[in-house]
Amino acid sequence: MENNLLLDIAIQYIIVRINDELLAVEIKDIESIVVRQKITRIPDSQSYFKGVINLRGEIIPMISLRERINSKEDEYTNKSRFIVLKTSEHSKIGFIVDEVREVIELKEEDIDKVNTSNETSQSFGVGIAKYKKELITVLNIAKVIED
Repeated sequence: MENNLLLDIAIQYIIVRINDELLAVEIKDIESIVVRQKITRIPDSQSYFKGVINLRGEIIPMISLRERINSKEDEYTNKSRFIVLKTSEHSKIGFIVDEVREVIELKEEDIDKVNTSNETSQSFGVGIAKYKKELITVLNIAKVIED
């Protein structure tokens, strides 16, 4: 009976777009979503590490989610956003995404654990969710920021 109760709990996710791919980030991990701003580059860093921003007096490292999962360079538009995640009590990190779509709720039963050749699904995904005729990769944020 206890397992059935866990399956009925809906978790909120923010849907973001990278290229033509939709990704879900659990809302509890997100501290804020901000409009794109100036990034200060850091020499000799990974290509997907874009530098740091000063957000309300805090220095936040910024990762290109597009480059981290797809190895394609960012294309900034007026829909591009920075998602700031709280990774621990005193640590934050930001992701650059092409667009923030909407907040949805998913239950565990809505997420299929699949084995695919899709690198995002295998390396950084918890699974694939079906929502409004679209497939969404549910991200494992811990794996994305592992390096």
